[in-house]
Amino acid sequence: MSASPEHQAIPAPDADALAHSERLRRALQEHIQASGGAIPFSRFMELSLYAPGLGYYSAGATKFGASGDFVTAPELGPLFAACVADSLAPVLQQLGPQADVVELGGGSGAFAEVALKKLLAADALPARYAILEPSADLRERQQDRLRERLNPLLFDLVEWLDAPPQGAWDGVLFANEVIDALPTPRFTLREGEVFEEYVALDDEGRFVRTDRPADALLAAAVRHVERQRDEPFPDGYRSELLPQLPYWVQAVNGGLRKGAMLFVDYGYPRREFYSSQRTNGTLRAFRRHRMAENVYDLPGLQDITASVDFTALAEAGTGAGFDLSGYCTQASFLIGNGLESNLAAAEARMHDEAQRYRLRQEAKHLTLPGEMGERFQVMGFQRDVEFGTAFLVGDLSWRL
Repeated sequence: MSASPEHQAIPAPDADALAHSERLRRALQEHIQASGGAIPFSRFMELSLYAPGLGYYSAGATKFGASGDFVTAPELGPLFAACVADSLAPVLQQLGPQADVVELGGGSGAFAEVALKKLLAADALPARYAILEPSADLRERQQDRLRERLNPLLFDLVEWLDAPPQGAWDGVLFANEVIDALPTPRFTLREGEVFEEYVALDDEGRFVRTDRPADALLAAAVRHVERQRDEPFPDGYRSELLPQLPYWVQAVNGGLRKGAMLFVDYGYPRREFYSSQRTNGTLRAFRRHRMAENVYDLPGLQDITASVDFTALAEAGTGAGFDLSGYCTQASFLIGNGLESNLAAAEARMHDEAQRYRLRQEAKHLTLPGEMGERFQVMGFQRDVEFGTAFLVGDLSWRL
């Protein structure tokens, strides 16, 4: 998630938050003990983020915006969602009035609110707008926001899913900052052999890192990446790798028969992700807009995240039977999909100079290289539709 500044002191959590974190800590300790003394890091991350009622995304604390831990692009204002909607409208028009939109992880509902209004204006409304949201708390917040801010006809198009669509469907799948929160295995190399990172307990019950020989799936995935690097990983090199990403992509699109998929996240093409200089991976934790030093600290109170290997995503999408539409920075994507016109239209609706100033600052935050503009990347896929025009500005597919 987007967070800054990273080096200021993080405010201490209150007593209720500490008690909540301690409950999750005890649950994690019990799970480790019941699992023979250690669990894969990916399992630790999964429970820390998604344990029912206790995990970071499952509990009720505010996540998004100034009072939360990070700011996503849709939470900054209307521009991001408006441009994404402009990119998707031609696909929905190609598919016709029975097309659906499925959003993975709806955040606060801010994206859906703007996107639906924009699609209405573009005469490209889907038959339904489905949000796949695993967090009951976030689902309730999304429902409250959209019920309040959408007209009843638009709100009636929205439904919430407990699982990806199972039957055949046509439409668009959209995910903003979802892959970075997938529980990821971590690997390291010892004497040329691949090991997987596990989490164990020390004598005082604190979480500590330990390594165990990797299973065949992770080891093969590491060797696949290694061949593309043109040189072996050096001993001690440690990073993240999602061997389950192809299965995840196939699962979340369900029975998507005809349409497009669009993913926005922070990350790198493979050669940059696994560069020789990045010897400890991309794993990090965020709390109150600052990077936390220890991913084991305060479970349930901080986000744990890793960057995305966009080459792996390209492999997963094409392996699922889609064509790669394009790959570019967030700045290029927004500029190529109506940022200037959306900014001008939004400014024209405002009569307060302070509002117009905030809108221009939003545009800068979304596009400047030192902000979200280059750290965030966009990748699209298509099947039996044309979506490549959304990537005409600054396509970087050659870097994959």
